[in-house]
Order: sequence, then structure tokens, then C-alpha cells
Amino acid sequence: MRHTSTAVLAAMASLALFSPTSHAAEREVASYALDTDVTVFTDLRTRGLSDSLMRPAAKLGLQLAHESGLVAIVEVVNVSKKQFLNGRGIDVTIGGGYRFGDPEAWHFGVGLAAELFPGARFEAPHGFDMADFTPTGVRSTSYNSRFALFEFGYGNVEGRLLDVISKTYRGADTGGVCGSLLQFSADPTPAFECYARGDHNSRGSLLFDLTYKTDIAPATTLTLHAGRQRVANFSEANFNDYRVGLTRKQWGFEWNADWVMTRNKVRELYLAIDGNKVRATDKDKLMLSVTRRF
Repeated sequence: MRHTSTAVLAAMASLALFSPTSHAAEREVASYALDTDVTVFTDLRTRGLSDSLMRPAAKLGLQLAHESGLVAIVEVVNVSKKQFLNGRGIDVTIGGGYRFGDPEAWHFGVGLAAELFPGARFEAPHGFDMADFTPTGVRSTSYNSRFALFEFGYGNVEGRLLDVISKTYRGADTGGVCGSLLQFSADPTPAFECYARGDHNSRGSLLFDLTYKTDIAPATTLTLHAGRQRVANFSEANFNDYRVGLTRKQWGFEWNADWVMTRNKVRELYLAIDGNKVRATDKDKLMLSVTRRF
């Protein structure tokens, strides 16, 4: 089972609208802004977990903001095919929403978002016959997820809550969670106990984020982040993530250094097979990245 959001899932999106207004024979068009950014990472981390199997990754982001408060975003990033099986190695985030309030005081946002992994899915048993110890109900599960989003901010603090409205969150169902326990645990008992609870999905999972940013020097920003993931029907998949980061704006680029950490209950859920090796995707790590905005 692979978990992430994305820091990218924080962005809300919708089609930008032009608002024509009549002034005598003249029509004026409301203003909007289009921002593009390209980022290169030494390791792509989402909620503290690697989506690129501890290898470099690159992201393209587009955001269209309308003066009415509507904002649109599309982000495309490469991910590991060994983690997101049978896919094209691409993660696409899109969505829609509206922001309102005072940017210098309380401000809020609501919206919808989707994270898509084209072609990526896995097959796993969704049941287990304890009488003869054989798996049952083998079927396919997609990694795609959809979210309802609420965000708020005041001063240097930004908060965010995402509610999973799709059937599963990044493949988290009985096949994904119990199957991972059965595959990687030395003791099969937790996997059998997981299967014994019945066939479940993870709709209703909640993702929490709280971020504090402050300038500590000219063109230099300190970021402190804490997150919580609560996976519906699978408490063993709950975990916390933390990040301490520095961003320096220099020569037209943003240079970032982030120390990322996760604290989870069951590490077997965050392992991936890389050739003949089993690799952990949840190790604490210093992640470097550089962003260019256009």
C-alpha cells in the first residue's frame, strides 16, 4: 500500500472564469494570474514518504488564479513504477475550489481535488480462508484518490483538512493493507487479524496538515510542518509526519532543504520491492530541491 498527498493536494482548482461587466458600450474582463513552476527533487516525499523510491524526481505545476477567488491547479510529477505498479510512472493532481477572506488575517478555502496515477493498479486477495489458509476474492485496486478540501490560515500559520471521498485512498483497502502485512511481516498473525475484520475500503480517511512559515533572514524562510493521516477501517496505517525546511531565494531560483520524518505503527505498510531488495520508504531523510517559477 502506498500513502502520500500530498503537499500537492493542498492546492484547490477550478476552471478560471472571465467576468464581463458592461460599461456603456465597453466590456471589461476581470484579471487573473497564471503561474508556472518546475521543481527538481533529490527524493520526492509526500507526507514524509518517498513516492520515487528514494530517487530523483521532477514536477511541473500550473496554477490559474482569478480575482473572484477561484483558483485552478494542475501538477504532474514522476513516481516509481515499482511502488505504483503497472502504471506509467506519472502522478497527476487536479482539482477545483474557491478562496476567500483577508490574506493578512483570517482566510479560508474549500474545494475538490483528485490524484491520478494513469494505469497504476495492483491485484491482491481481499479475503483469506482460515480453514485451509488460502487467499480468496482476488481483484484489482486502483491507486487513484479523490478529496474534499478545507483550508484556513492566519498570519504565518496555514491549516488543511482533506477528506477522502473516493472508494480508496491510494490503494488502501483490504487487499492493499492486509496484503502488505502478509507479504512483508515475519509473523503472519497481524495479516490474518486484518483479513478477519472483513473486506473494507478506506473512504472517509482524513488527512490533517499544519504549517508555520517565517522569514529568518532576507530571502530566507523557515518552514515547520506537522501532519496526521487517519485511514478509515485500517488504524494500523495511521501515522504522523513532520518537516523542518529552509528556503532561499537566489539567482531567480528557490533552493530548498527539508528534513522529513514519519512516525508510524506498522512499517511493513511502507516497504517496496526494488529488484531483489526490500526498501523502506519512510526513513528520516534530508531532501533537497530547487524550483524555478515563471
